[in-house]
Amino acid sequence: MADALSQCNTEGRISLPIQHAVLALLAGGPSYGYELKGAFESAVGPQWGPLNIGHLYQVLDRLSRDGLVSSARVSQDVRPDRVVYEITGDGRNDLAKWLGEPSPRTSGFRDDFFLKVMAAAQSGDAEVIRQVLRVQRAFLLRELRNLEGMRAERSADPVVSLLLAAAARHVGADLEFLDDAEQVLLSDGGAAKVPGSTRAEREPRAPRRRPA
Repeated sequence: MADALSQCNTEGRISLPIQHAVLALLAGGPSYGYELKGAFESAVGPQWGPLNIGHLYQVLDRLSRDGLVSSARVSQDVRPDRVVYEITGDGRNDLAKWLGEPSPRTSGFRDDFFLKVMAAAQSGDAEVIRQVLRVQRAFLLRELRNLEGMRAERSADPVVSLLLAAAARHVGADLEFLDDAEQVLLSDGGAAKVPGSTRAEREPRAPRRRPA
Protein backbone atom coordinates (compact mmCIF):
# COMPACT_ATOMS: atom_id res chain seq x y z
CA MET A 1 0.00 0.00 0.00
CA ALA A 2 1.30 3.42 -0.88
CA ASP A 3 2.74 5.71 1.74
CA ALA A 4 -0.15 8.19 1.73
CA LEU A 5 -2.69 5.66 2.91
CA SER A 6 -0.31 3.91 5.25
CA GLN A 7 0.33 7.21 7.02
CA CYS A 8 -3.38 7.80 7.43
CA ASN A 9 -4.12 4.28 8.62
CA THR A 10 -1.24 3.37 10.90
CA GLU A 11 -2.20 1.07 13.74
CA GLY A 12 -1.54 3.77 16.29
CA ARG A 13 -4.24 5.94 14.74
CA ILE A 14 -6.95 3.32 14.39
CA SER A 15 -8.67 4.48 17.55
CA LEU A 16 -12.24 4.68 16.26
CA PRO A 17 -14.66 2.62 18.35
CA ILE A 18 -15.07 -0.66 16.49
CA GLN A 19 -17.04 -2.60 19.09
CA HIS A 20 -20.29 -2.32 17.15
CA ALA A 21 -18.60 -3.44 13.94
CA VAL A 22 -17.39 -6.50 15.86
CA LEU A 23 -20.92 -7.11 17.15
CA ALA A 24 -22.21 -6.85 13.57
CA LEU A 25 -19.75 -9.51 12.44
CA LEU A 26 -20.62 -11.77 15.37
CA ALA A 27 -24.34 -11.36 14.59
CA GLY A 28 -23.64 -13.59 11.61
CA GLY A 29 -22.36 -16.40 13.83
CA PRO A 30 -19.67 -17.26 16.41
CA SER A 31 -16.07 -16.50 15.53
CA TYR A 32 -12.58 -16.17 17.00
CA GLY A 33 -9.96 -13.43 17.03
CA TYR A 34 -7.98 -13.89 13.81
CA GLU A 35 -11.09 -14.90 11.88
CA LEU A 36 -12.79 -11.68 13.04
CA LYS A 37 -9.73 -9.66 12.05
CA GLY A 38 -9.85 -11.07 8.52
CA ALA A 39 -13.61 -10.61 8.27
CA PHE A 40 -13.36 -7.00 9.45
CA GLU A 41 -10.59 -6.07 7.00
CA SER A 42 -12.43 -7.77 4.14
CA ALA A 43 -15.78 -6.12 4.95
CA VAL A 44 -14.51 -2.58 5.55
CA GLY A 45 -11.95 -2.47 2.76
CA PRO A 46 -8.30 -1.46 2.35
CA GLN A 47 -8.80 2.25 3.03
CA TRP A 48 -9.12 1.43 6.74
CA GLY A 49 -5.73 -0.21 6.99
CA PRO A 50 -4.79 -3.37 8.96
CA LEU A 51 -6.63 -3.99 12.22
CA ASN A 52 -4.34 -4.45 15.20
CA ILE A 53 -5.08 -7.89 16.66
CA GLY A 54 -4.15 -6.69 20.15
CA HIS A 55 -6.68 -3.88 19.90
CA LEU A 56 -9.30 -6.34 18.66
CA TYR A 57 -8.77 -8.59 21.69
CA GLN A 58 -9.10 -5.56 23.97
CA VAL A 59 -12.44 -4.81 22.33
CA LEU A 60 -13.55 -8.43 22.73
CA ASP A 61 -12.55 -8.42 26.40
CA ARG A 62 -14.58 -5.26 26.98
CA LEU A 63 -17.59 -6.67 25.16
CA SER A 64 -17.33 -9.78 27.30
CA ARG A 65 -17.16 -7.74 30.52
CA ASP A 66 -20.21 -5.75 29.44
CA GLY A 67 -22.15 -8.92 28.72
CA LEU A 68 -22.54 -8.15 25.01
CA VAL A 69 -20.65 -11.27 23.91
CA SER A 70 -19.97 -14.62 25.51
CA SER A 71 -16.87 -16.71 25.02
CA ALA A 72 -15.99 -20.38 25.16
CA ARG A 73 -12.64 -22.10 24.98
CA VAL A 74 -12.45 -24.75 22.27
CA SER A 75 -9.65 -27.31 22.31
CA GLN A 76 -7.69 -28.14 19.15
CA ASP A 77 -5.66 -31.23 18.36
CA VAL A 78 -2.41 -29.51 17.41
CA ARG A 79 -2.70 -25.81 18.16
CA PRO A 80 -3.45 -24.15 21.50
CA ASP A 81 -7.07 -23.81 22.60
CA ARG A 82 -9.11 -21.28 20.65
CA VAL A 83 -11.48 -18.78 22.28
CA VAL A 84 -14.71 -18.49 20.29
CA TYR A 85 -16.95 -15.46 20.80
CA GLU A 86 -20.71 -15.24 20.33
CA ILE A 87 -23.05 -12.26 20.49
CA THR A 88 -25.58 -12.25 23.34
CA GLY A 89 -29.14 -10.93 23.43
CA ASP A 90 -27.91 -7.75 25.09
CA GLY A 91 -25.31 -7.47 22.35
CA ARG A 92 -27.97 -7.67 19.64
CA ASN A 93 -30.01 -5.00 21.42
CA ASP A 94 -26.96 -2.75 21.72
CA LEU A 95 -26.15 -3.25 18.04
CA ALA A 96 -29.73 -2.41 17.03
CA LYS A 97 -29.65 0.74 19.18
CA TRP A 98 -26.34 1.87 17.59
CA LEU A 99 -27.68 1.28 14.08
CA GLY A 100 -30.67 3.48 14.87
CA GLU A 101 -28.59 6.46 16.04
CA PRO A 102 -26.88 9.17 13.97
CA SER A 103 -23.08 9.14 13.78
CA PRO A 104 -21.34 12.44 14.57
CA ARG A 105 -17.78 13.00 13.35
CA THR A 106 -15.49 11.13 15.72
CA SER A 107 -13.10 14.03 16.26
CA GLY A 108 -15.61 16.79 15.60
CA PHE A 109 -14.00 19.36 13.33
CA ARG A 110 -10.60 19.23 14.96
CA ASP A 111 -7.89 18.47 12.45
CA ASP A 112 -4.11 18.62 12.60
CA PHE A 113 -3.96 20.30 9.21
CA PHE A 114 -6.36 23.04 10.32
CA LEU A 115 -3.84 23.92 13.02
CA LYS A 116 -1.03 23.84 10.46
CA VAL A 117 -2.89 26.32 8.25
CA MET A 118 -3.40 28.58 11.27
CA ALA A 119 0.30 28.42 12.13
CA ALA A 120 1.32 29.16 8.54
CA ALA A 121 -1.07 32.12 8.38
CA GLN A 122 0.24 33.49 11.67
CA SER A 123 3.76 33.47 10.24
CA GLY A 124 2.75 36.18 7.78
CA ASP A 125 5.11 34.57 5.26
CA ALA A 126 3.53 33.84 1.87
CA GLU A 127 6.14 31.22 1.02
CA VAL A 128 5.46 29.31 4.25
CA ILE A 129 1.75 29.25 3.41
CA ARG A 130 2.45 28.10 -0.15
CA GLN A 131 4.74 25.32 1.06
CA VAL A 132 2.21 24.02 3.58
CA LEU A 133 -0.57 24.00 0.98
CA ARG A 134 1.69 22.52 -1.73
CA VAL A 135 2.87 19.64 0.45
CA GLN A 136 -0.66 18.81 1.57
CA ARG A 137 -1.99 18.97 -2.00
CA ALA A 138 0.65 16.51 -3.24
CA PHE A 139 -0.20 14.18 -0.36
CA LEU A 140 -3.93 14.31 -1.06
CA LEU A 141 -3.49 13.75 -4.80
CA ARG A 142 -1.40 10.63 -4.08
CA GLU A 143 -4.07 9.42 -1.68
CA LEU A 144 -6.81 10.05 -4.23
CA ARG A 145 -4.96 8.03 -6.87
CA ASN A 146 -4.46 5.20 -4.38
CA LEU A 147 -8.16 5.16 -3.49
CA GLU A 148 -9.22 5.14 -7.14
CA GLY A 149 -6.81 2.30 -7.85
CA MET A 150 -8.09 0.24 -4.93
CA ARG A 151 -11.68 0.93 -5.95
CA ALA A 152 -10.95 -0.48 -9.42
CA GLU A 153 -9.38 -3.58 -7.85
CA ARG A 154 -12.36 -4.14 -5.50
CA SER A 155 -15.12 -3.22 -7.95
CA ALA A 156 -16.70 -6.66 -7.53
CA ASP A 157 -17.44 -5.91 -3.85
CA PRO A 158 -20.22 -3.29 -3.81
CA VAL A 159 -19.85 -2.35 -0.13
CA VAL A 160 -16.07 -1.91 -0.24
CA SER A 161 -16.37 -0.01 -3.53
CA LEU A 162 -18.96 2.28 -1.94
CA LEU A 163 -16.74 2.95 1.11
CA LEU A 164 -13.74 3.67 -1.11
CA ALA A 165 -15.84 6.10 -3.14
CA ALA A 166 -16.86 7.86 0.08
CA ALA A 167 -13.22 8.10 1.16
CA ALA A 168 -12.34 9.61 -2.23
CA ARG A 169 -15.06 12.23 -1.79
CA HIS A 170 -13.57 13.18 1.59
CA VAL A 171 -10.21 13.68 -0.10
CA GLY A 172 -11.89 15.76 -2.79
CA ALA A 173 -13.42 17.99 -0.12
CA ASP A 174 -9.98 18.43 1.47
CA LEU A 175 -8.59 19.49 -1.91
CA GLU A 176 -11.36 22.08 -2.21
CA PHE A 177 -10.40 23.37 1.24
CA LEU A 178 -6.85 23.89 -0.04
CA ASP A 179 -8.23 25.98 -2.92
CA ASP A 180 -10.22 28.07 -0.44
CA ALA A 181 -7.21 28.50 1.84
CA GLU A 182 -5.04 29.65 -1.06
CA GLN A 183 -7.65 32.18 -2.16
CA VAL A 184 -8.21 33.54 1.35
CA LEU A 185 -4.64 33.59 2.67
CA LEU A 186 -2.71 34.70 -0.41
CA SER A 187 -3.48 38.01 -2.09
CA ASP A 188 -3.14 38.63 -5.83
CA GLY A 189 0.27 40.14 -5.28
CA GLY A 190 1.51 37.09 -3.42
CA ALA A 191 1.56 38.72 0.02
CA ALA A 192 0.27 36.71 2.94
CA LYS A 193 -2.93 37.79 4.65
CA VAL A 194 -2.96 37.23 8.40
CA PRO A 195 -6.60 36.99 9.54
CA GLY A 196 -7.70 39.24 12.35
CA SER A 197 -4.82 41.69 12.22
CA THR A 198 -2.65 43.74 9.89
CA ARG A 199 1.12 43.70 9.77
CA ALA A 200 1.21 47.17 11.35
CA GLU A 201 -1.01 46.03 14.22
CA ARG A 202 1.31 43.10 14.87
CA GLU A 203 4.41 45.30 15.27
CA PRO A 204 5.29 45.97 18.91
CA ARG A 205 4.55 49.48 20.02
CA ALA A 206 7.08 51.67 21.79
CA PRO A 207 6.19 52.31 25.44
CA ARG A 208 4.66 55.67 26.21
CA ARG A 209 6.80 58.20 28.01
CA ARG A 210 5.40 59.84 31.08
CA PRO A 211 5.34 63.64 30.98
CA ALA A 212 8.17 65.25 32.96
